[in-house]
This record gives sequence, structure tokens and C-alpha cells, in this order.
Amino acid sequence: MPQQAIHLLKNHINQNIIGQQHLVDRLLIALLADGHLLVEGAPGLAKTRAIKVLSDGIEGNFQRIQFTPDLLPADLTGTEIYRPQDGSFNFQRGPLFHNMVLADEINRAPAKVQSALLEAMAERQITVASTTYPLPDLFLVMATQNPIEQEGTYPLPEAQLDRFLLHVFVDYPDAASEKEILALTRNEAKNQRENSQTETQAISQADLFNARQQVLDVHMADNLEDYLLEIVTSTRQPKAYGDDLQSWIEYGASPRASIALDRCARAHAWLNERDFVAPEDIQKMAHDVLRHRIILSFEAEAEGITKDKFIDSLISRIAVP
Repeated sequence: MPQQAIHLLKNHINQNIIGQQHLVDRLLIALLADGHLLVEGAPGLAKTRAIKVLSDGIEGNFQRIQFTPDLLPADLTGTEIYRPQDGSFNFQRGPLFHNMVLADEINRAPAKVQSALLEAMAERQITVASTTYPLPDLFLVMATQNPIEQEGTYPLPEAQLDRFLLHVFVDYPDAASEKEILALTRNEAKNQRENSQTETQAISQADLFNARQQVLDVHMADNLEDYLLEIVTSTRQPKAYGDDLQSWIEYGASPRASIALDRCARAHAWLNERDFVAPEDIQKMAHDVLRHRIILSFEAEAEGITKDKFIDSLISRIAVP
């Protein structure tokens, strides 16, 4: 059963990623909703480890790309290699032709390199030298960025941000979780020395694709769909909910946000073993779906208003069906 397979995958991730339950849940939701993930957090919070553990639990292959200022677009997509034997060109596939791709510290590469991801993430294909190559059916990009060091970084343009299904913030684990992390790392070091680490039973891609179909079948009532759309459209015209909200926003979320919130709310309900969407499914996913798709005004930033506070204010003023 697909739901049993996904729960086994979740248990596998939870055994290896401690104190980051929000990140684990959002990884699974991105996987089920067939979208990409942007994760932001300080160094050492298991961002890189999370996608690696996820890839170990799924039938497929994994590739890590370390983004640096000297990276070139061809380093991601691949390039045509000249063969002097017969005078032909042979396409050498790049690291994007993998099922799970970690774009580590994506904001350290210039815009030209970041733009190489646009076609891959949006259309699941890559065009090189006028030839288009399809990417695998299972294709997930998880990009990470560090919010602390700003020197030598290139902020992601809005068009790039909008391709990410979710923008997730990760924070430090609590003391109890950090104690478990210490025990886990000691056990991993011991197993590595003894060469006795057990193989992970990966779930099949067929089970994953079946789970995605079940997510699409999760029922959403018409009044809840209207509620979802009201949340998204109110980011564009929030005046009806208060003059203060109107002064805080410069640009609202695009229709792609509505699609993303719909898919994520259904995936959240499915993970909680329900065949219908509840208002809390929409509310819990709204921040991760919307925060990278809205632009606050200078007035809001001067007042110390964050995107999450803006979204909180909107949700608190919209009537729940």
C-alpha cells in the first residue's frame, strides 16, 4: 500500500534526522506534491543530511551540487563533447539528470547559473544546443541557503523563487533532541568502524507515484477551495482586511501559489491519514507556500513586519468556513 510505504519512509527519515520534524514533514509533502523545496537555516541543522537520507529511502539516484561563484550553467545541465574520431558531438549529461538533486548554498552562484535551473524545475526538461532532453519522472530539487553570511551571495530572483513549491525555515533543535543527536552520531561512527551498517529498504517509485495519485484524490469542499483562494488573492488586494495590510504589501502571490497551496494542503491531509482537507491543512501550509512569493513594502520593513507576520494577520482576519 502506498500510504504504508510513505510511513515507512517517514520512520526511516525520523530515525536519522532528529529535532527537525517540520523539515521532515515538508520534505515528504514536496515529494507527494511533486514540487521543489528551498530550505533556509544556519549551518549544521541537517539540511544536507535530510535530502541525502530521503534519497536513501527511495528507489532512485542522488546528486549533490555545491554552488560556488565560479560555477557555470553547463556544470548543471551538461554539455556537448566533440569526438574527433568521427567529427560528431556527444551530449554528456550533467548532474541535473538525477532523481534527487541537492543544490547546496544556491545563493552563492550568480544569476546565470541559477537560471539554468528554471527550465529544469518548471518544465522537467533541459535544452542544450537546440536539443531538448527530458528529465526523470521522479525529479526533486532541494536547494539550501545560509541566512547568516551575505558576502559573496546572489539573492535568488523572484522568477526563480516562484519555481519552489515551498520555502522552509529550519531552527535549532531543543536540548532533548540534541542529546539524541549526540547518541546517533556516536552509533553511526561505531557502525562505520565495525562496517555493520544495515542496508535501507528503499520504497519503489511506483509506490510513490501511486501515493501522488491518492493525494490528488483527497477531497476538498467547495467552500474550502474558496477559502484557499481568498487567502492567496488577499495577498494581492488586502485592503478589504485592513489599511495596515494594504500598506505592508508591494506584490502579492501569483496563481502558482494557489496551485501549490492546493497540492500541499491535500498532501498534508493525506499524511495525516484523512481523505478530506480541513481548514488547518490550508493554514499550516500557507506560510511555507506564500513567504517566498510575496514582496513586502519598504514601510513594512521599516516597521519590522516580517512576511510570516503579514501572513498571520491575513489568516486571522479571513473567516474560516
